[in-house]
Amino acid sequence: MGSAYINDFDFNNRSYRVYVQADKQFRSHPQDIGQYYVRSDSGAMIPLENLVTITQTAAPQVISHYNLFRSTEINGSAAPGFSSGQAIAAMQQLSAKVLPQGYTYEWSGISLEELASGSTTLILFGLGTLVVYLTLSAQYESFVLPFIILLAVPMALLGALSAQWIRNQQNDVYCQVGLVMLVGLASKNAILIVEFAEQLRERGMTILDAAVEAARIRLRPILMTSFAFILGVVPLVTASGAGENGRHSVGTTVFGGMIMSTILNLFFIPVLYLLIEGFRDRRRKTSRVV
Repeated sequence: MGSAYINDFDFNNRSYRVYVQADKQFRSHPQDIGQYYVRSDSGAMIPLENLVTITQTAAPQVISHYNLFRSTEINGSAAPGFSSGQAIAAMQQLSAKVLPQGYTYEWSGISLEELASGSTTLILFGLGTLVVYLTLSAQYESFVLPFIILLAVPMALLGALSAQWIRNQQNDVYCQVGLVMLVGLASKNAILIVEFAEQLRERGMTILDAAVEAARIRLRPILMTSFAFILGVVPLVTASGAGENGRHSVGTTVFGGMIMSTILNLFFIPVLYLLIEGFRDRRRKTSRVV
């Protein structure tokens, strides 16, 4: 019933496309298709209604495909108060229950990227930690001092995941971005203590006195910078409106991680410095005696 492209026709240095279509009076009703003639094997022209039965049925205007299979696209977003990770998990559970035999589903767009990023989180986090460790090792010319500094990271992760659990949020891609940020943020406070303790030891202080004095002197700058950053992410923690779930996730992660890291590492890092450097100092003295 529709037109068909035949070829191109050139006229007066211009090219025109040629379409063939029946006159309006012969294509006004669905039954008119039976009046079209087709050529038989013997060469005779036969009306199409002699060969087929014309019936009306309902069908979609467009049949879309995905990976060569017929498909239907579903677009949506998480309900208010739920994260995208929870929405994806709910869709997976629902699909497993209601889809008939032979039907399946695939993710695309942002949901596909979120699922793909989940498998690379540990790799990215490990690479970020390794880069920080190697950078600090080159700076201090030691493999031990950076290890002390990076032990501040688990405290930050504990605080971040605890805050996520308290607010009933998922470990989505926004949370993962916040966790990678905490590697550098938590290390910053530990660097202030360890760096100053090393300077005090060069002046002749003992390991214990250097650790205590470094924690005391660096207390104010650590609290100032940490709480300035914590207060800076409060708008993300309390955000509302479009995209609030993503802001809540990254804000809660950094907020909880920095609070836990700031409070615990003020005590934890000096103790670690005292234990590890004290052990190294005793080994050096033993080696000299031998």
